[in-house]
Amino acid sequence: MNGSSIKNVYKEIFKSYNNPSLEKHIEKIIELDTFLPYSSTFFCITNTQTLTFEYISKNMSACLGLDKKDLVRQGMRFFWGRMHPKDLEHWLTALNELMEFTLNNTKIDERRRMSYTWNYRLKNSNQDYVNIVQNTTPLGFDSDFKPIIGLAHYTVLSPEIKLQVCASAKLLNEKNEYETIYFNNFSQKLLSEGLSNRERDIVRLLVLSYTSKQIADKLSISPNTVDTHRRNILKKLNISSTGELIGMLKMHKNFI
Repeated sequence: MNGSSIKNVYKEIFKSYNNPSLEKHIEKIIELDTFLPYSSTFFCITNTQTLTFEYISKNMSACLGLDKKDLVRQGMRFFWGRMHPKDLEHWLTALNELMEFTLNNTKIDERRRMSYTWNYRLKNSNQDYVNIVQNTTPLGFDSDFKPIIGLAHYTVLSPEIKLQVCASAKLLNEKNEYETIYFNNFSQKLLSEGLSNRERDIVRLLVLSYTSKQIADKLSISPNTVDTHRRNILKKLNISSTGELIGMLKMHKNFI
């Protein structure tokens, strides 16, 4: 997939009918950058309409060794050009599904409380691919309340860590807790191909809110064996918790 194709798909995902100005409080975010310590993370303010970085934090060069001027001059195209070719299609599919989910499954007043996460591999200045986990919080919206300006936070992880391309959307609920309302693994085959028959049985019972003891009784195995299967399931699917697994399966019932 060449740069022109990526641009066309990306612009279609974030297609908008007006270009709002950046909100005033973004200036405060930029001011904070001066006081942040150097670490393995950096942040940018992204504009999906102009395909530009409105701001790039000082840590970017420390994390990736890239010249900030290149990102400012070439914008998102520069970033796309350094993505791992095998991740590009998964990444674009993830963005598209996140946007469709937001527009079709969330209320307008919820979108200011959303947070999106996805990952991919990016080539640093040493020409090595490193893992990038990107978390973006919307700051600006178009007339249809589609998020188009965001605060993007990037965490750089070792290339030795094998990550599948995943995407999630979280909503800050009334308890001021983030809950996962969307999750998908774009590198993972259907669960029917990735899990054993016994693991699929356990997954189906977990979705029905059975406890490990209840599952053990139903399948005539020990609770310890159930817990071992649960850990293996999470490891195979690169998921951190049973709650996240259940949320994913309830949104994608065809996976089981």
